[in-house]
Amino acid sequence: MRGQNLKRKNNGILHKGQSSLELLVTLSFGLIILLPIVALAFLQISSSSSTLSATAAQQVGSKLATVASLVGSQGPPARQLTTVEMPPGVQNIYVGTLSNGIGHYIIITISTTGGLDDIVSYTPVNVSGNIGGLSSQGTYLLNVSADAQCPSNLAVSCVYISPAYS
Repeated sequence: MRGQNLKRKNNGILHKGQSSLELLVTLSFGLIILLPIVALAFLQISSSSSTLSATAAQQVGSKLATVASLVGSQGPPARQLTTVEMPPGVQNIYVGTLSNGIGHYIIITISTTGGLDDIVSYTPVNVSGNIGGLSSQGTYLLNVSADAQCPSNLAVSCVYISPAYS
């Protein structure tokens, strides 16, 4: 009788250990399936965020180009204040050329999942400015003015874009 009780206890311990092992194996398979799904979701969210930032940067560039064209068509001393909402990921903003000289482009450099991308907006009027310091996310007030003598080159007229704060 004593041997039979010992056998039952050993079988009971064996079954508890087997149940724990089965639960551990089941949870492991669940994690193996769940982890790639979570990783794919994270990559998709990151890509979507990058796309939204690039779209918002394109809207900022288009808005500045439109306002510059409007002010430039009116000629000096026309000026207009405008607000822009900088998206996250903006690294730099160039007005005119990559050295902020006189040109026809507004170039916004933005950081994406694929690296740095340039968002370029064309304006038919000469533009220049220095708004590269406005690269952090937020709302900014900008002064867009038509100048007979461009601050970056006094021999040429241009539309100059600058921050509106003092």
